[in-house]
Amino acid sequence: MPSDPMTLMRLSMLRYKTGRLERYLATADRAREIQRENLLRRIRQNANTAFGRDHGFSEIRTLEDYRKRVPIAGYEAARPYVDRVIQGETTALFPENTKVVMFATTSGTTDHPKMIPVTEEFYRHYKAGWQYWGTGVYRDYPHLLQMKSLQFSSHWNVTQTPSGAPCGNISGLAAETRPFYIGSLFVLPSCVIQITEHLAKHYTALRLSLACERVGKIVTANPSTLVEVAKFADSMKDTLIRDIHDGTLTGDQPIPDTIRKRLRSRLRPNPRRARQLQQIVDRTGHLYPKDAWPDLTLLAVWTGGSVGIYLNQLPEFYGDVAVRDHGLSASEGRMTVPLQNGSPSGMLDYSSHHFEFIPESERDSSQPNVLEASDLTVGENYFIVLTTASGLYRYDIHDLVRCDGYCGQTPMLSFLNKGKNFCSFTGEKLSEHQVMQAMQQTLQTLNLPSCTFTLAPTLGERPRYHLVLDDASLPRRCKQIGEELQRQLSSVNCEYADKCASGRIDPIQVTRVPAGTWEKLRLNKTSKRGNFEEYKHPCLTNDPEFLPKLRQLPPIGVT
Repeated sequence: MPSDPMTLMRLSMLRYKTGRLERYLATADRAREIQRENLLRRIRQNANTAFGRDHGFSEIRTLEDYRKRVPIAGYEAARPYVDRVIQGETTALFPENTKVVMFATTSGTTDHPKMIPVTEEFYRHYKAGWQYWGTGVYRDYPHLLQMKSLQFSSHWNVTQTPSGAPCGNISGLAAETRPFYIGSLFVLPSCVIQITEHLAKHYTALRLSLACERVGKIVTANPSTLVEVAKFADSMKDTLIRDIHDGTLTGDQPIPDTIRKRLRSRLRPNPRRARQLQQIVDRTGHLYPKDAWPDLTLLAVWTGGSVGIYLNQLPEFYGDVAVRDHGLSASEGRMTVPLQNGSPSGMLDYSSHHFEFIPESERDSSQPNVLEASDLTVGENYFIVLTTASGLYRYDIHDLVRCDGYCGQTPMLSFLNKGKNFCSFTGEKLSEHQVMQAMQQTLQTLNLPSCTFTLAPTLGERPRYHLVLDDASLPRRCKQIGEELQRQLSSVNCEYADKCASGRIDPIQVTRVPAGTWEKLRLNKTSKRGNFEEYKHPCLTNDPEFLPKLRQLPPIGVT
């Protein structure tokens, strides 16, 4: 039994939080009732906002009334109201005296990013979902309360609106405002998220965390970040070990002086730890997390959708460690709470937002059969529609999920892919989920390692998909890979097979791009908002100009 006061406090809080989680799970039996109550309460609260007046909120008494008054729509329908909030007119979407804590930024379908108002109520919901997830982790692994956690997050205050509200990444705000008894579990000080150059941030994170012997949990959005960080640690092993030995932080890293000053107290010389790390390098030839942190217990990352190709690479760098999805979440809201390892499936966070679902087969219908959460069929796929405390009403987030089962009246959902990562030039209806499934089977059949790729269309006399690989991936196997992927993709999508057999789509062609192209793409997509850790590499794109654009990306360091 631990005796230090901080650990005892954490164990006491864990018992309290576990009780809350158990009540949350028990109340899942009333999900339909709770969902409707929360929706109608939100409508009453917002009846006098500009959006509420424009959509007749004062006349809404039932869910059916709401559906008649408010159409399902994407962000562009909300943008005029959000723009007014950005200028300081909060009553466009919220009651008087509502505080907008920040704006969460994320990419949109136009050149202008989406700006999601984060109100105090919305932020409470966001944190509550994380707390349920975290409680499940510490309930299952209480020894982690005596170890350090490493989390990669992006900054929440990158830019400001004209009224002075911060704009950035909501996960960074959550990381910076943890309770003290939890915050001290994390090995990185909050100021590290303010480093905007991602290699400098990753180097700083590695410099601080590798000096610690007992890291038990690593948290980031995308497993591709974990692969990149592990490779980066190995490539920089000599410099990292020297910095740990000397108590320094390499001077050529572009880290603001203000942050260097704040980190100074954490950069004590540690020759003993440096010797341990050097012995690992001498023994293995590498500096990988699995050897640097032998007590590593859990990786918390996305496991659904297109990330499987990276999940397969994690054991090489992190060993035989448990992996737990931390849930389907976006700037627009947190949607699921996974409570078990090895699966993207999580319980719908029924107490936060109001959720509706469109069957995948009715996606293009002018009058789809819109369902409540408790009406989903196990094994079927659905698109999620959200109503949230951030001023989004019947918002089509384009996320496709599968219903895996139920906890009470609450569905268990797995993320499959974004609707925008869906391609159909001749009716082939390719999804990113299908492409991932086919590529994984291709690599397994040919006994090849995982790699980064994108399947991209071009439109000539007939459409064709290109399997885009960089020059460093799977050399001298292009013909075999292309033929096997063609076969596998045809087996998982009969429409694609039919279109190829009838000559309406040409077979897959493997196309090479220079080594380093994927890094340039990632920097191009994330440099403006600094959300490196949450970057989602497109395994399928529906943009026929993707290849030309990829080849025209500027060199790293040039904008």
